[in-house]
Amino acid sequence: MGSVVAVDQNDPQDNVLSEAARVLREGGVLVMPTDSVYGIGCVATPHNPAHERIFSIKQRNRKQTLPWLVADPSDVLTYGRDVPVWMERLAHELWPGALTLVVRASDAVPKEYRAANDTIALRVPDSNLVRSLAREVGPLATTSANIHGEEAATSGAGVERSIIEAADLTLDAGPAPLAIPSTIVGCEDGAPKVYREGAIPAARCLAMAERRGVSPLLAHHATPA
Repeated sequence: MGSVVAVDQNDPQDNVLSEAARVLREGGVLVMPTDSVYGIGCVATPHNPAHERIFSIKQRNRKQTLPWLVADPSDVLTYGRDVPVWMERLAHELWPGALTLVVRASDAVPKEYRAANDTIALRVPDSNLVRSLAREVGPLATTSANIHGEEAATSGAGVERSIIEAADLTLDAGPAPLAIPSTIVGCEDGAPKVYREGAIPAARCLAMAERRGVSPLLAHHATPA
């Protein structure tokens, strides 16, 4: 049975971070709070056995890849390629936050984490806990901590007992601040496509994408007009 440890996700205790990082580095499965809902994840390294365990624990179809939680907005340029400027703008202005961006995967993304169309879903959560872990051990392949098809858990108490028992460690920070899944935005024919409306209104994402300008993540490299 996995253990449960209380944590403050805005100001996580050093000893809890160290233990969670150890579990992840050793190929373990972690249940963790985020700003939106609770997630179950592992380090997104090649051939990590924890990756397959998550699909088994969730009873999730293996064809459905796991989104990544990453540490910083600039990570969209590390793990994505040919990222449109409008998508960089969303990352720059809405991350950290409840927005998931679906991008073409770069060579830095191992094959087993890519969707059939060679994409990867990325998010920088508004959680100091999760971002600290991602900086410490690397991107976390994470999905909502629930049996597939059931409602996502919005508090530590709401995580199903079977999931807690199957995971190696559960971090309980009480209720998730938003308690709503993230909004998912991708790119089709160069234009933004909202795949799921969640905590951030789709209209806000689309309006932001329509604005023009240089790359906000690489602005310091831009040549003045």
